Amino acid sequence: MSGVPDETADVTAPGVTAPGVTAPGVTAPGVTAPDETARRRAVVVVASTRAAAGTADDTTGPVIRDWFVARGWLVEGPVVVADGEPVGAVLEAALEWGVDAVVTTGGTGVSPTDATPEMTLPVLDRELPGIAEELRRRGAASTPLAVLSRGLAGVAGGTFVVNLPGSRGGVRDGLAVLEDVLDHVVDQLRGVDHAQNRHPSPEGAA
Repeated sequence: MSGVPDETADVTAPGVTAPGVTAPGVTAPGVTAPDETARRRAVVVVASTRAAAGTADDTTGPVIRDWFVARGWLVEGPVVVADGEPVGAVLEAALEWGVDAVVTTGGTGVSPTDATPEMTLPVLDRELPGIAEELRRRGAASTPLAVLSRGLAGVAGGTFVVNLPGSRGGVRDGLAVLEDVLDHVVDQLRGVDHAQNRHPSPEGAA
């Protein structure tokens, strides 16, 4: 698993320019495409202009990466990029790889540079508003400011995409939500039949 790439690296996916990211078959410094043989693959994207410039530490990307690793996933990243269009470029590159999940952190608020939802929406085929709503609800139990998050969740092809806030607390709350649903979402996208896992009927029910 590679580390955070050099922010100055000029790396491209097919038809996509994304700092610090490369698609399969493209040789570039920094991040490389996840191993095709991995069972479940994720890309972690950090949207932070200050962290990308090296003037602030990335405190949330490693938390998400470690969460995936603890669950046996192969993880690429954290890929740290500036807010705005670089986030969209990384999303498109990750989707080119066909990974199972892309989790972003940061850029979901209302500051002038926060644009992660705007970069995410165009790549989604279907939104999953229930997950986004639960992320805000769960976060609001910790801080009322969580309702300001504009993060999205949805499906792009066979990939689950979700925007988490840029704070450690917001990420912690978001991962608690994903703990309950992520495996099921990925299995459904892979066509796994969950009929055998449905909750049994209450005893005595018809």
